[in-house]
Amino acid sequence: MAFFQRRNAELYAEHVALSTIAEQVGTPCYVYSRAQIESNWRDYDQGFGTHPHSICYAVKANSNLAVLGVLAELGSWFDIVSAGELERVLLAGGRADHIVFSGVAKTHDELQRALRAGIHCFDVESVEELSRLNRIAQNLEQIAPVAVRVNPDVDAKTHPYIATGLKQTKFGVSFDEAIAAYRKAKVLNNIQIIGVAAHIGSQITEAAPFLSALERLLALVKDLKGEGIHIKHLDIGGGLGIRYHTESPPSSQQLIASLVHVVQTSGCSLPLYVEPGRSIVGNAGVLLTKIEYLKSNAGKNYAVVDAGLNDLLRPALYGAWQNIVPLRQRSDVEPATYDIVGPVCETGDLLGSQRKLAVCSQDVLAIADAGAYGYVMSSNYNSRLRSAEVMVIGDQFHIVRKRETINELLAAESLLPAN
Repeated sequence: MAFFQRRNAELYAEHVALSTIAEQVGTPCYVYSRAQIESNWRDYDQGFGTHPHSICYAVKANSNLAVLGVLAELGSWFDIVSAGELERVLLAGGRADHIVFSGVAKTHDELQRALRAGIHCFDVESVEELSRLNRIAQNLEQIAPVAVRVNPDVDAKTHPYIATGLKQTKFGVSFDEAIAAYRKAKVLNNIQIIGVAAHIGSQITEAAPFLSALERLLALVKDLKGEGIHIKHLDIGGGLGIRYHTESPPSSQQLIASLVHVVQTSGCSLPLYVEPGRSIVGNAGVLLTKIEYLKSNAGKNYAVVDAGLNDLLRPALYGAWQNIVPLRQRSDVEPATYDIVGPVCETGDLLGSQRKLAVCSQDVLAIADAGAYGYVMSSNYNSRLRSAEVMVIGDQFHIVRKRETINELLAAESLLPAN
């Protein structure tokens, strides 16, 4: 992580010591680097060269308003999957006509709100959704711009929970049925076909699955042209992985250069859309957590910390590995091997297994590469309060989400009336 570096035994985010943030904001706390987010986004942009393109940041990866605001200032487009994400993008300064709306279960109200907002494109995932969208657009006297999300049946070679491009998943329209879906869209009076879309999964660590999916989309575009259906953009989705442990994914520039080469070699000049999320914000964030207790059971050492699976779900949900390091390196303590465990009443509340650390109780640890699918997947399980979020800009930091309070936790609930 270029913008998270150690200086004289102290871990920094840009020019701010993370220990300073831990002391002033408390833990658990997510910390993001604005410079890293900007650098990651620009890597994508530069990778396209002169080929027409749109970088549609996948809001589901990290939907904090400050993160979205940084990307909006860069001119980013946005990929959303809910009306809530739509409102976040608009509030953060994103343009409605730079929004692509994905998702398998868009409700009537969500489609209506997005149409009224004037978004760029709906990535529809079923023929029934096409019909619903057409009815809503007709009632609003509008035309709905659409791409059909095609499931290309490409194995992304990733965790089964985040593989979305195989034909047995819930996502998209099967490749064999794509032509029929486009024929249906063509005859609907309030639908305008503008694109073809796909998304094959997340944390993909090689280029081959993306290239296979793109080749299938290009073949579909050619077939659609024969049907008199002319496509205006290709959306290859997102899913490029990052290095958490031993992975070796291509860089975003390498991947984009490969995709552009395939498109241009085929003779296609269509704009290419991508929907990166994790590779924009993943390595731009860390989760700070304090060791409450050190203990041993049956010869196994535990570092019991104040962050749990309610704060960071990935290790419990996916068995995900993330590097865990102390904010301050110690020379006065012998290293020992610990399981890093949280306070949640689940044996699966394990943030890291068998980590060699030289630490004491009350030391603060940083869980690396936590900028994506961290806070956005957090919960109040065990009635635990959700953490704070901080953005670092140079030698300054700003609280971009205050820590939840007990009153806020309970505000939406009420007792039954007295008998």
